[in-house]
Amino acid sequence: MSRVTRNKHVMKEMMDDDLELPTANQQIVRVTSSRGNNLLEVEGSDDAEKFLVSMPTKFRRNVWVKRGDFVLVEPIEEGDKVKAEICRVLTPEHVKEYEKAGIWPKKFTKKREHSEEQPNEEGGDCFMVRNLNRPQETESDSEDETDSSSEEG
Repeated sequence: MSRVTRNKHVMKEMMDDDLELPTANQQIVRVTSSRGNNLLEVEGSDDAEKFLVSMPTKFRRNVWVKRGDFVLVEPIEEGDKVKAEICRVLTPEHVKEYEKAGIWPKKFTKKREHSEEQPNEEGGDCFMVRNLNRPQETESDSEDETDSSSEEG
């Protein structure tokens, strides 16, 4: 199987539209930091303890996870420090479906409500992050330019 075909299948598996609910042994967690070497530190919904999860080999070059993302993990027995493996990165559609089903953890609901109250300046979706590497032009800057050009002419 070619690399492109494999990537296509992995992305299709990760972004499945069927939105199946988690099984009994799977857990919803939030990513708190990256530890390198395809390991992520996460916090669970039940306790305050943070633990490490691993990114499966098939996802490593195809899926990116950042701090604050929610993932679905499955526990593994063989690890002392690494306690689980990522099954799926949850999208906003997954979150909505899980909330409707009543399985979304209450600990994470409070955090999401707080972030939804303060959307970004453009009025867009709170899951979209503004690119901080670009200079931001304000409305007053653009008005000053038009005023100065009309005064010169």
